[in-house]
Amino acid sequence: MTLLAFLLLPLPLLPGPPAWAPALRSPVPRPAVFAWPVAPPRVTRRFDPPPRPWLAGHRGADLAAPPGTTVRTAGAGVVVYARILAGRGVVSVAHPGGLRTTYEPVIAAVAPGDVLAAGDPLGTLEPGHPGCPAVACLHWGLREGARYLDPLSLLGLGRVRLLPLDR
Repeated sequence: MTLLAFLLLPLPLLPGPPAWAPALRSPVPRPAVFAWPVAPPRVTRRFDPPPRPWLAGHRGADLAAPPGTTVRTAGAGVVVYARILAGRGVVSVAHPGGLRTTYEPVIAAVAPGDVLAAGDPLGTLEPGHPGCPAVACLHWGLREGARYLDPLSLLGLGRVRLLPLDR
C-alpha cells in the first residue's frame, strides 16, 4: 500500500471525543451544512469563552442586523426551545451530531418540535441586546453537550488554537 493510499483511508468513528477535546474551541461538523443566521452578517463581538466554565465570558457571537430582520436556523434540526427567558425571546435548535445552536433576542415564529431545514425562518430580531454597539444584535450560540463552542466555526471562521500533542 502506498503512503497516499494509507493517508486516504477513512478513520474509524470513536465512541466519544478524546480526553483533550474540551480544550478545543472549534467543532468540525462534516456532514452538516451551516450558514449565517442573518443577512448580511456583521460580527460585532466574537466568541470569548472564560478560562473556567463558571466564570464570566462571551459564549457566542454577536451579529448586528436591523431590528425586524428575519433570523434563520443556521442548519437543519429540530426546535427544542422557543420562549421568553429572562425577558428576551430565545430559540434553540438541536442539530444532528449533538450540536445545538441558540438565537436571541428573537420573536419566535416556531415552536418546540418543529422540524427545520437549513435556512428556515425562526422569527424576527428584536432590538436591545446588552453590549451591542448597534440598535440590534443577534446573539448566536453553539453548544455540544455542556461545552460552549464558537458558532463561527460552523462556517469555517472560528479561531484556530494549536495544542501540544502530549496534552
